Amino acid sequence: MTSATPPADWQLPTGVDRGLWDYLHNRSLARGYDEALAGSSLFAEDERFVLQHCPTPGRLIDLGCGTGRLLLALAQRGYSLLGVDLSSEMLSVARDKAKAGGVAVDLLQANLAELDAVADGSFDYAACLFSTLGMVRGAEARRKVAGHIFRVLRPGGVFVLHVHNRWFNAFDPAGRKWLLSNLLGSVLGRTTAGDRCMPVHQGVAGLTLHLFTRGEALRLLENAGVRTIEVKALGLRTDGTLTRVGLWSRLRAYGYLIAATKPA
Repeated sequence: MTSATPPADWQLPTGVDRGLWDYLHNRSLARGYDEALAGSSLFAEDERFVLQHCPTPGRLIDLGCGTGRLLLALAQRGYSLLGVDLSSEMLSVARDKAKAGGVAVDLLQANLAELDAVADGSFDYAACLFSTLGMVRGAEARRKVAGHIFRVLRPGGVFVLHVHNRWFNAFDPAGRKWLLSNLLGSVLGRTTAGDRCMPVHQGVAGLTLHLFTRGEALRLLENAGVRTIEVKALGLRTDGTLTRVGLWSRLRAYGYLIAATKPA
């Protein structure tokens, strides 16, 4: 069930296609989101990574905050927070959780590719987790998101990003078939290279996720003006780590956590 009348395709916001629109406006998905993903190894690992690179309480913007998982964890540690999401349903859950937890967080319903209302240099930290950037459709829209991240960070500020690894798809037959098609698309210069239509997720079909190579993600940040500090390869172990990190980790990694800084 959705909470808004779908617009025509030409009216969809920048970086949003029909599948993502349905995902963002599905009330039952938002209300069951935390329960459906409880126990995810990535949830604990990305929180640790954020605290490692953003250790001193300051002002943080969570881009694609969803139901407020990171917001609540950091609010309890004294951070000042703004959660941004295009989904009013997700923000409603985040608002209820913050109230129940007795913490104060600011919430903004906005498109990550259109953040002009957020002031320049107003945040010490920024985060974009759980493959949120991969949900943004189109390379140009993703570049706009990265540009806004650079703009809203103060000099010396830190950004933490999570992306899924494109090459991990080599480990299953359907993934290999998609990879071959994707490589051909890259050779032919298709702008959709790296975009994969995902299986039905919590009742929503047609959700497309952009899967990054390690180099692509780092170039996106570099071109936006931020400097990479650390890249952490992720695995599917219960603690989220990847064993025997080395030459083949770029194939074996399920995804990456990346920390970067805006030069002072």
